Amino acid sequence: MVDNGFVVNAVTLNPRTFAIQPFSTVYTTPQRFTRLSPRADYALSEKNTLSARYSWTQAEINGSGIGSFDLPSRGYRVQYTHQLVQLTETSVLGSSINETRFQFYRDANRSTPFDSSPSLQVLGSFNGNGSQIGHASFDQRDLEFQNVTSISKGTQLIRFGVRLRGNLYDDVSPNNFNGTFTFGGGLAPDLTIDPSGNGPLQPVSSIERYRRTLLLQSQGLSPDRIRSLGGGPTQFSISAGNPAASVHQMDAGLFIGDEVRVRPNLTLSLGLRYEVQTNISDWRDIAPRLAIAWSPSSGRTPAKYKTVVRAGFGTFYDRFGLTNTLTADRFNGIVQQQFVVANPDFFPMIPSLASLAGAKTTQVIERVASDLRAPYLMQTVVSLERQLPAHTTLAVTYTNARGLHLLRSRDINAPLPRSGMYPLGSTGPMFLMESSGVFNQNQFIANVNSKVNAGLSFFSFYVFNRARSDTDGVGTYIANPYNYRGEYGPAAIDVHHRLTIGGSINSRWNVRVSPFVILQSGPPFDITAGRDLFGTTLFNGRPGIATDPSKPGVLRTRYGLLDPNPVDGEALLPRNYGRGPGQKTVNLRIAKTFGFGPGKEHGGGARRSAGTAAAGAFGIPGGGQLRNIIGAPSSSRRYNLIVSMSIRNLLNHNNPGPIIGDLTSPLFGRANRVAGNLNGEGFSENASNRRLEMQIRLTF
Repeated sequence: MVDNGFVVNAVTLNPRTFAIQPFSTVYTTPQRFTRLSPRADYALSEKNTLSARYSWTQAEINGSGIGSFDLPSRGYRVQYTHQLVQLTETSVLGSSINETRFQFYRDANRSTPFDSSPSLQVLGSFNGNGSQIGHASFDQRDLEFQNVTSISKGTQLIRFGVRLRGNLYDDVSPNNFNGTFTFGGGLAPDLTIDPSGNGPLQPVSSIERYRRTLLLQSQGLSPDRIRSLGGGPTQFSISAGNPAASVHQMDAGLFIGDEVRVRPNLTLSLGLRYEVQTNISDWRDIAPRLAIAWSPSSGRTPAKYKTVVRAGFGTFYDRFGLTNTLTADRFNGIVQQQFVVANPDFFPMIPSLASLAGAKTTQVIERVASDLRAPYLMQTVVSLERQLPAHTTLAVTYTNARGLHLLRSRDINAPLPRSGMYPLGSTGPMFLMESSGVFNQNQFIANVNSKVNAGLSFFSFYVFNRARSDTDGVGTYIANPYNYRGEYGPAAIDVHHRLTIGGSINSRWNVRVSPFVILQSGPPFDITAGRDLFGTTLFNGRPGIATDPSKPGVLRTRYGLLDPNPVDGEALLPRNYGRGPGQKTVNLRIAKTFGFGPGKEHGGGARRSAGTAAAGAFGIPGGGQLRNIIGAPSSSRRYNLIVSMSIRNLLNHNNPGPIIGDLTSPLFGRANRVAGNLNGEGFSENASNRRLEMQIRLTF
């Protein structure tokens, strides 16, 4: 049971004076989480075992969707239930092992908004009124079957198997059925010089446009007059039709691998995998893999090999998500309709759906490209591992990754430059999901692990990373559909430096102290002009690189002179050009184990389970080595009571969240929330820098 706060940091208006003012509040959000997960293992015979596990999770968040720019009225209640059934049968047949796995997963979500009034988005300032989510429900059912056989023959290990998966989604989503008014920035007359609107043009933010709208409406001015003075919404959108949709998908994967110890100091691994799925017409997903491990050291046992060189190459495919098919099936213009009106003159009234068939209304369509391919990554890795004195190991790794056919979206019916004609005849964007993106990454990784003695151990790794791409996923929309220049730039994961240092100090009183420090440089962020520059109904157009500081609207920023109103032919800022600040976090875990009862034959159970909990608290990925280092010590007794405390961000350092890239936002270049969203239990939170978690665990 967690009552956490959602912090809202926005810029709003004084309801009486219409003055622009900062707005900050903390909304306390009750969150409840319950999980039950029994497991049973049964020996069917001497060579056959059966494992069964069932997991049931129920949670409720009464105030999701609040925080950052979203005011408390945008909140909604979320209730979800997860159920997982897993069965595993293992057979030992001479020198071979066959494992059959079956899994059924169900996820049921329900969302209820606090307020169902029309939504209001003042870009880069605040989001208010009702939530767009509506009374929504989502039911997901997944089935998975795996069969894997391992055969050992002398110096050779052969593995082969198959995986089959089926997914079914039943979704009810009246998203934006209440309508949304959007205010963006732009150019408008300077009313401080000439209140009649004949003054020089100046850049206005979205909140200033909203302020002028309310102020001029209170004076009884007509919508046309309000717009001439720099007021009025930039866009109105609303969805209608059937909110229910159902989709399904199947995919299959076959693989075979052969690992051969050619010599005592040389191992060769070969593998081949084939994958296929429904909902796309791609049958070419063949993934070869090759790896080699070689030691120049001499010796008859692996312990003598103090230096090991490893190298490998592999192709790895990603599946086209079923949610993408759901989006295309729903927004095909028939099941649901998305209406968009540019510069509407009816704010704050909502027009009837019948009136939206007018000439000023466009309808948004979503489609999947007929030639779409599954994205894949080709990865090459070379590493050198060396055992050093004092039980220390050093590993240096270089990784190169090249991704092809990555997913992104573009408007294939955007107005043609200069003529304004629509290529498909009818007005309105048609967003096409296509696999035309590329990704390139180079990484250098240095890793040191040392167990100085039974009471002291430490680990550290440093990552130098360069990652560039022209997409960060299917939700990346090409800003200018007729000019891809500037799309290729830093990827969202282009964090150049990351240093992690951790360790463990064991005392003779069965107390373990485990510090864990993370330092990293800042991630990139996209800088946008805050308005629809290319008639796509999107506000992702990037500003121009200005050369004339006297041009109206040009803004002086830390990134140079930027023009939020670029003209045809003006060079635009590349994608993800901004760079946020770095982050640093000092974590600490202290654990004390009390052992009692008779002695146990096999130790380590307490260390593993408590270590897993600690790893989750610090956000450490899987890996027994790190979990054992930061976990709790075990005793030689059968029963262990472990009392521990995990402290995240011990120094309470403020790590900023995503940087606001809207050039016309009053908060441009700053963050209005802290980094991170989820804790170890899956709760949403954005109010805490430092978090202390007390844990009590009994193992036997």
